[in-house]
Amino acid sequence: MNRKVTKAIFPVAGLGTRFLPATKSIPKEIMTLVDRPLIQYAIDEARAAGIEEFIFVTSRGKGALEDYFDHAHELESSLKKSGKNELLDVLRGTNMDSGAIAYVRQHKALGLGHAVWCARRLLGNEPVAVILTDDVIMGEPPCLQQMVEAYKETGGTMVATMEVPTEKTKAYGVLDVAEDMGAIVRAKGMVEKPKENPPSNLAVIGRYILAPTVMDNLNKLKQGAGGEIQLTDAIADEIEEGRDVYGLRFRGQRFDCGSKAGFLQATVAFGLARDDLKDEFADYLSDVMAMRKAAE
Repeated sequence: MNRKVTKAIFPVAGLGTRFLPATKSIPKEIMTLVDRPLIQYAIDEARAAGIEEFIFVTSRGKGALEDYFDHAHELESSLKKSGKNELLDVLRGTNMDSGAIAYVRQHKALGLGHAVWCARRLLGNEPVAVILTDDVIMGEPPCLQQMVEAYKETGGTMVATMEVPTEKTKAYGVLDVAEDMGAIVRAKGMVEKPKENPPSNLAVIGRYILAPTVMDNLNKLKQGAGGEIQLTDAIADEIEEGRDVYGLRFRGQRFDCGSKAGFLQATVAFGLARDDLKDEFADYLSDVMAMRKAAE
C-alpha cells in the first residue's frame, strides 16, 4: 500500500461559539496568535510534513477563511513599491497554488467523523492526514512531520497522543495500549471520552493519519458519544477488524486553542519564542506578576 501522505483534511466548519462575540463576524480559524491566524500554523505544519493537497471542510460564514488564501495583488504591489520586501515574503508565504485547496461543505454539525466523511470523494485509495486547527502544537520538527516519518515505518492508522491526568481523560479519546514501544504504542482499543475507568492516560490529540479503510468505517454513519459520528469510533473499528492502529507520543507542547485559557497560553508561549518580541514581552509579564504580587 502507498504510504506517502500528500493530502490533509482540515475540519473548520465549527461556529466557534466559545469565542463570541469575536466569531460573530470572523471564523475562529483566522483569529491570530501573535500575528498569524490559527489556520496558518496548521498549514505550515502540513507543508513541513510534505502535504500537497489541502481539503477544507467548511460551513456557512467561512468566506473570510477562503479569501485568506487568495493572492492579495494590490497589497503585494503596495509592499513591493514601498520596498518592504520582508513583509512581502511573509505575505507570499500565505498564498496557495491554484488547485492546491479544495472546499467541501458540512451542512449539519454531526461530529468530527462526519466532517472527515464529507471529504471522502476527494481522497481516493490512499492515506490522509487530519489536522484540527484548535490544537496548536509547538514542536521541532512539527508534529505531523514526526508522524509522517513514523508512519513510513508502521503503516496502518496513526494518532498523535500525549499523557494527561487521569481525571481529564473524560475530555478525550483514550488509547487502550497493547504494546508500548516508547515513542510509538500499538493500540488494542480506543474509547471516546470515558466517563470512568479509562484504559490509559494516553489521550488522542488533533493529528491523525488515516488508512483508507477508516473511510469505509465512516460510511456506516454510526452514531457514538453525544449522538455524533465519532472519528474515534471509526478508528476503533480498524482494531476490531484486525488492522493496526498506532499512537505517537509527539515531541512538543500542545495548546488547546479551542478554549480561551489555552488561546491565551499559546499567545504567551509563541510571543516569548519570537526574537523580535521576547525581551519586551518578558519584561512586561514580569512587571505584571510583580504588580499582582504587590497587590496580594
